Amino acid sequence: MLEDATPEMSLLELLDRLNDQLCEQGEEPIAFESDCREGVCGACGVTVNGTPHGPVPNTPSCRQHLRAFGGITKLRIEPLRSAAFPVVRDLVVDRSALDRVIRAGGHVDVMAGTAPDADDMLIGHADAEVALDFAACIGCGACVAACPNGAAHLFAGAKLAHLAMLPHGKVERTRRARAVVETLDEFGPCSSYGECVEVCPAGLPLTAVAAVHREGLRAIFKGK
Repeated sequence: MLEDATPEMSLLELLDRLNDQLCEQGEEPIAFESDCREGVCGACGVTVNGTPHGPVPNTPSCRQHLRAFGGITKLRIEPLRSAAFPVVRDLVVDRSALDRVIRAGGHVDVMAGTAPDADDMLIGHADAEVALDFAACIGCGACVAACPNGAAHLFAGAKLAHLAMLPHGKVERTRRARAVVETLDEFGPCSSYGECVEVCPAGLPLTAVAAVHREGLRAIFKGK
């Protein structure tokens, strides 16, 4: 129990203070992950009172503050809940399953060489903006933890949609879709519940889920 917690504290600052207290008492500190603490890296994800990240929608754990909990004085902080994320220790989980999705298709192969001219590859403003919106995913895994089935379609769909809209990713589009869809066997099936959208710090739309089905079907009918 912390007696000196203040409404301005973030969840991670609360954990920091708790660990300080535990160390002062000669006890083992609680293991948790964090890096940037600016809502960019996605490392800090935890489950708070049953909700991935916390009570404020579309906000990562490091940007959740105690003032958002109102009169609640007891918090139950747990690791992200998903069979795809085995617990390593305390609040730390292994999110290697998401890394395998990226290795399967979250990249493009390009010819190395001198830098091309800025106008060599033209991309429409509207397409670029939508692609960048999908690229905003920080890979925190909250979407998987929020899904009753433990699906990763929001995460995978964001990668597929982002790269399918840009000329850099069109050459490998079919191979990428097949590889990414295959890796989703590690996760549960998507039933379009929509809980993933509510917790996503990047505010990814549910259309990212549709991109998985669209790109997967396209790969089937494309043949090669």
